[in-house]
Amino acid sequence: MTYMVQIKMAAFDPLSYYFSFSLRTFASKTCWMKHTNWGKYPSIEAPELSFREGMNLDDLNGSWIPRGMGRCYGDSSLGEKMLSSRSLNRFLAFDPTTGIVRCEAGVTYEDLLETFVPKGWFPPVTPGTKFVSMGGALASDVHGKNHHKEGSISSFVKSFDLMLASGEIVECSPTARPDLFQATLGGMGLTGMILTVTLQLKRIESAYIKLHSVKNRNWDELIDLFEQYQDVTYSVAWIDSLARGKHAGRGVFLMGEHATEADLQGTKYAKNPLAIPSKKSFNIPFDFPTIALNRLSMKAFNLFYYHKQFKKETHGFAHYEGYFYPLDILDNWNRIYGKRGFTQYQFVIPPENGREGMRDILNRIARSGHGSFLTVLKTFGHQEGLMNFPMKGYTLALDFPIRKGLFAFLDELDQVVAAHGGRVYLTKDARMAPEMLSRFYPQLDKFKGILAEVDPAQRIRSMQSERLGMHQERSRVR
Repeated sequence: MTYMVQIKMAAFDPLSYYFSFSLRTFASKTCWMKHTNWGKYPSIEAPELSFREGMNLDDLNGSWIPRGMGRCYGDSSLGEKMLSSRSLNRFLAFDPTTGIVRCEAGVTYEDLLETFVPKGWFPPVTPGTKFVSMGGALASDVHGKNHHKEGSISSFVKSFDLMLASGEIVECSPTARPDLFQATLGGMGLTGMILTVTLQLKRIESAYIKLHSVKNRNWDELIDLFEQYQDVTYSVAWIDSLARGKHAGRGVFLMGEHATEADLQGTKYAKNPLAIPSKKSFNIPFDFPTIALNRLSMKAFNLFYYHKQFKKETHGFAHYEGYFYPLDILDNWNRIYGKRGFTQYQFVIPPENGREGMRDILNRIARSGHGSFLTVLKTFGHQEGLMNFPMKGYTLALDFPIRKGLFAFLDELDQVVAAHGGRVYLTKDARMAPEMLSRFYPQLDKFKGILAEVDPAQRIRSMQSERLGMHQERSRVR
């Protein structure tokens, strides 16, 4: 049985819906303004247009790139023109027996959570913020704390409708246009604009997470914890990136499982286990001065975070908001990094090189003086794809304020990551050298071939794709 979700719903008929999409285009209203993504670097003066009825796609001159909520960190959704999916914010259908939802690409994780958690369903994979659109999630093939067991979002996508540069709309799935399906998942929006997504949700009994946290004293102890608890559904570790010597790699290892109704018996959460919390947030009203981010303040923050857990191990419950989205309570928290902005450097190293490779990189970071306020370690399971970031191994994400010498240092880290057989996440990248792309993504040429097939005029381009040379040379395009 299928029923229509009441929030932001429209009557759904597949044939008429497909036809209406073929007629809908983008508004002629053009707004030239400064745009950045979440890292606030780089910036571009360019128009952002919303998907609306009325204008033919052929009337757009030059290149364009799809853009959702702008929560990628670098330049992958910045370009000559940006076509926003925010107006595509409707749920189209939901089957309460299977948990399969069909929605437009501008629907966010926040929309999913507020609509379906009370019904006992949860996103199968979630990034570290709920302010990400479904189109952006697919373009980045987002992963979460459960990749080692359940994979990235692409593992749960049934199908999607994709508008090509020509204006043609095609349905993509593992069996319908599988080449384009794979190229779009993790393809940074370069194959076209995702219009609708059909996704499998996860059944839950409560909105709470059963927590188990363990403090670790160094890198070896942390890796041992990951190996010991590899069967836990959600796992992540915070690391003190400035600790050196015998303390290098120390941190807090956090594990979680969706709490059942039985787990919550006798607690204050049992009365309303699927409760959605009231919206509370605190705004960062201005950019912090650059001087506020220095080695001393970062060291103080890391010391506080490590020592705030007094016991070696703790157990408890937390609402999904606090466990999955701890920073979402701070509106505009990227302003903490000042006007220059910041970059998140995320990479993955295969498990056979993980222990030594991570130790090497952490030691380089500690010596460099480029400290990270937030350093997070997770594990990935096996995954195959064209441009998907996850691969079996350990992945580390670090937030670096942009200042003199940082990019040269990250170039150095790129070489170390490549030497260990790893790769860097394009969704977080704002500065990688183009020659590194093929070393990190060995199926790049196949990806370029698919782009040349579906967009021979190279109309869909971003600052990132041009910087990294993600398209075939025009002389080679048929």
